[in-house]
Formats: sequence, C-alpha cells, structure tokens
Amino acid sequence: MLLAKTIVLAASAIGAGCAMIAGLGPGIGEGYAAGKAVEAVARQPEAKGNIISTMILGQAVAESTGIYSLVIALILLYANPFVGMLG
Repeated sequence: MLLAKTIVLAASAIGAGCAMIAGLGPGIGEGYAAGKAVEAVARQPEAKGNIISTMILGQAVAESTGIYSLVIALILLYANPFVGMLG
C-alpha cells in the first residue's frame, strides 16, 4: 500500500511539472503579441486604441491556458484525487 501511494505521488509530481511546462506557451505568445502590437502602432499610430484593446483581449485568452495549467499542477500536488482511490 505504501509503495502504491509513493508511485501515485511521484507520478503526480511529474505530472505537475509537465503541466507547468504549459506556462511557457502563454509567456512566449504574449511577448510576441506585444511586440507585434508595438510594430503595428508604430506603423499606424491613429489605430492605437483598437490595436491595444485587441492585444489585451488576446493576451487575456492566452493567459487563461497558463492559469489552467497552474490549477492542474496545484490540484495534483495538494488536493490529489488519486491518493484517495488507493483504499
């Protein structure tokens, strides 16, 4: 029983680490979007409001995937549902 719980906890820690790798995508994407928004504003300063609002909306959507991965990692580490299934 102790070995099974240890294996589940180790696999959960590995899963939490893999889930946190998903935090790289939003960071890279948001940086890329901000850079492209700066380029767009430099080309068309009169469209600054529309460009910035579209960028912020896109970054909020992108950030939600990072938050989901954080929530999954925290669940696996602190409220692990698989430990209770062992008996």
